[in-house]
Amino acid sequence: MTTSIEISESVRHYYGQVLQSSDDLKTSACCSIDAMPSYLKVLLAGLHPEVLERFYGCGSPLPPALEGKTVLDLGCGTGRDCYLLSKLVGPTGRVIGVDMTPEQLEVAVRHRDWHAERFGFANVEFLHGHIENLHTVGIADNSIDVVVSNCVINLSPEKPRVLAEIFRVLKPGGELYFSDVFADRRIPVELRQDPVLLGECLGGALYWEDFRRILQDLGCPDVRKVKQNAISIDDPEVFAKIGMVKFDSVTVRAFRMPLEDRCEDFGQVAVYLGTIDLNPHSFDLDDHHHFETGRPLRVCGNTADMLAGSRYGDHFQVLGDKSRHFGLFDCSPRPGSESAKADSACC
Repeated sequence: MTTSIEISESVRHYYGQVLQSSDDLKTSACCSIDAMPSYLKVLLAGLHPEVLERFYGCGSPLPPALEGKTVLDLGCGTGRDCYLLSKLVGPTGRVIGVDMTPEQLEVAVRHRDWHAERFGFANVEFLHGHIENLHTVGIADNSIDVVVSNCVINLSPEKPRVLAEIFRVLKPGGELYFSDVFADRRIPVELRQDPVLLGECLGGALYWEDFRRILQDLGCPDVRKVKQNAISIDDPEVFAKIGMVKFDSVTVRAFRMPLEDRCEDFGQVAVYLGTIDLNPHSFDLDDHHHFETGRPLRVCGNTADMLAGSRYGDHFQVLGDKSRHFGLFDCSPRPGSESAKADSACC
């Protein structure tokens, strides 16, 4: 049986030695930059070319409302998202990147002064370590506002430990916001140990329901999907091995706060104030909660708590409390709407 250490070494070798640029990837698991919002594309143009060339992330899991916050990037690689976050948190914020691959971190660290000079401030720190044990790199309990990760958690052989560490370091009300690859079934053990499938973010992909159960065990019973895109497997060799599994790139949002395991109705209403920079007209909490500025929207108790009890609280007016209960929240989507296709854990 392959050990966790052997799997980690296989991943480290793939990302440190086998891949020399994003062109070496065999699948679309590491998504196209087209998935980025336009304001991030503008910031991306200001990053060092080598940082971009050797970055193998999936999508762009960077949430809004980050100014002045402390953000932890797990599996930061060459630092692309860390340098984007540097601009988003601003000079009063802090960005910490953790990665286990020395070759990737060397690129990130080598261009730190270049970015600091270009931005006019320095707020990024890179740490060499394993995301399964953030104690070893000095990340304290309750010290992080937002944890992000870009197609990395699937590479870990000990995913429950990674997720437990995330909820240890998050502050109460803090947010986990990440993109990763998920599978529509549990992957056979021999494929989970295949070096190429591991490196391509397929072999280690979690079955969504198992991921949901892990978070529930950690005290997070309501996790939300923000975006979901199917992954194509165009390489014949890779498809021959694992083509029976359907994979999706999913952007996930979860909060460290007490929530219920079902959507309960307390008659609450939320109004987005339009005050988040670059989101003047609307805010999407997930793939089925679209808040237009100034327009009241009925919400379940969990959604009300996510908005009021997180850093988004300054940008929302939540009306009503939990003094009166009306039963389960009606989560039925409108016929034909996008939310009718949603498969989130909550309403």
